[in-house]
Amino acid sequence: MKLITLLLAILLTVPMYSHAEDYVIGEGDGLDIAVWGVKELTFSVRVRPDGKITVPGLGDVPASGQTPPALQSSLSIKLKELVKNPIVTVTVREITNSKVYVFGGGISSGVYDLNRRTTLLQLLCMVGSPATGSGGTTGAALKAPDYKRAYVLRNGRKIKENFHRLFVGGDTAEDIVIASNDSIFIPQLLDRNVYVLGAVNSSKAIEYREGMTVMEGILEAGGFTKFADQNDIVIHRKEGVKETALEVKAKKLLKDGDLSQNVALKAGDYIVVKESLF
Repeated sequence: MKLITLLLAILLTVPMYSHAEDYVIGEGDGLDIAVWGVKELTFSVRVRPDGKITVPGLGDVPASGQTPPALQSSLSIKLKELVKNPIVTVTVREITNSKVYVFGGGISSGVYDLNRRTTLLQLLCMVGSPATGSGGTTGAALKAPDYKRAYVLRNGRKIKENFHRLFVGGDTAEDIVIASNDSIFIPQLLDRNVYVLGAVNSSKAIEYREGMTVMEGILEAGGFTKFADQNDIVIHRKEGVKETALEVKAKKLLKDGDLSQNVALKAGDYIVVKESLF
């Protein structure tokens, strides 16, 4: 019977909070504290803004910044002055301190509670729809998130950059566990259009789609004019500070079936169809 009682006491020292050994108690958290067999030392308490709790017989004791097991150990040592061989239980009853901050022009900014083990992928799924335009008014253009330039900031240091392979490509090996007070920055994708100019029937900006090709862009701009030089097409592309010009010869594609000429586009590309001199 004594052995069973001892085992129960040990089990009771395991906090209710999942992965509590990693959780750090903070101001505002609600704790249940019990000393096995001592009714007067079984009570509920909330961590004050100064990071302390009041324990009967001990007075004010620091709690903020400690994990539940660390606080248990600290109280066990202090309570030896009052109780012989105290068995202390610290349970995190209410979590108010564990939060993650999501911000940036490409997403709806907000503060999210971490009341359980949460990964980056899970959090991105929780965040929901992208931010709307100015004031969030109905009908405003959606701001697409740029997951390639996104990052997780922890203690002032970037610990994870580029969410594209995780959230868009489905590579779960890129996933990480989010910690309390992490900040997640997701900027707006600055340019979601491709631009078709020159000898086409309707020069225009076209919303970029994944997998879009140069011929799709030209067709959406009304196709070539009768003055177009179909072998003199240039795609102007800027990636960071680097600018490139890709030449396209559409006749090789249309007459010879050279699919290499149907270049895949990227958001922000400018397609310029030049006119023939003759």
